[in-house]
Amino acid sequence: MRLDVELARRKMSVGEFAERVGLTPANVAVLKNGRAKAVRFSTLDAICRVLDCQPGDVLQWVDD
Repeated sequence: MRLDVELARRKMSVGEFAERVGLTPANVAVLKNGRAKAVRFSTLDAICRVLDCQPGDVLQWVDD
């Protein structure tokens, strides 16, 4: 996840982002730190709506 990059570009705090997306700050931290095993499409939709971006702006595939 490139969530930290997009939040920094918008100067948005994790708390504000969490509230607007409807997640707990702890769950945002899991996403931000790349520890999430999966992301629901509804969550991805909310993230993209709040950040006014496309999924490819926050998701990045990395080969193991």
